[in-house]
Amino acid sequence: MRGIGTIAINAFRESVRDKVLYNLVLFALLLMASSFLIGQLTAGQDVKIIKDLGLAATSIFGLFIAVFIGIGLVSKEVERRSIYSLLAKPVTRAQVVLGKYCGLTLTLAVNVSVMALALYVVLAAMTWGVPPDANLGWEAPPLDPAMLKAVALIFVELMLVTALALFFSTFSSPMLSAALTFGLYVVGHFSGDLRNFEQVVASPTAARLARGLYWVLPNLAQFDVKNDVVHGLHVSFRYMAMTSAYAAVYIAMLLAMASLVFSRRDFK
Repeated sequence: MRGIGTIAINAFRESVRDKVLYNLVLFALLLMASSFLIGQLTAGQDVKIIKDLGLAATSIFGLFIAVFIGIGLVSKEVERRSIYSLLAKPVTRAQVVLGKYCGLTLTLAVNVSVMALALYVVLAAMTWGVPPDANLGWEAPPLDPAMLKAVALIFVELMLVTALALFFSTFSSPMLSAALTFGLYVVGHFSGDLRNFEQVVASPTAARLARGLYWVLPNLAQFDVKNDVVHGLHVSFRYMAMTSAYAAVYIAMLLAMASLVFSRRDFK
């Protein structure tokens, strides 16, 4: 555990020093700030627009952080030949994989928290001085604590995407790893269509293949509760717990496979 913690801290420091990380956070914060200006163009819907854009920015820019930094955690060590000095220390290859993953997860936690805080700041600034009776026309309070539920599930989804990116980076090039991760991200948000694919095709083979992919590929659509939160719909803690448990099982399998592949990789 000590070796994993040391690698995780080093991976976190390396991610923080990455200029791409700062640019992504800056763009996310700018997008949230611009949502305030866009909200002013639509009377009565400004709070909803700010929430929509703010949560979407958190998800999208978090995705780029997870993918582009996640695929580089292992590939950079191999390209710079620093993997040899790292493996020469009393750590296993599985500890390297787990440490890198924990380091990027910590980076994501910090950045998602910053973006969530920025969203609340924008909402607070927008509603400053608004009469209390104006809240009656809103579907949910401007500073609704329930938005944290959406942020939490966004973070859990990003943890799963990070595990995907790290798994692909153990055996493929950075470009291919990014393409595979983005591809599964898109497919994962439309996995419900795979389940119902048999209703639109006549081929039993294609239907069985689609059903098999539905059970194998990650179902990322269940992490998206942004619309529910924005419209004031209730998201139960039971649903969040079940979804998080699903992600934990999937992440554990991906990290186990990544550790297995990385342990058998020849760096000579």
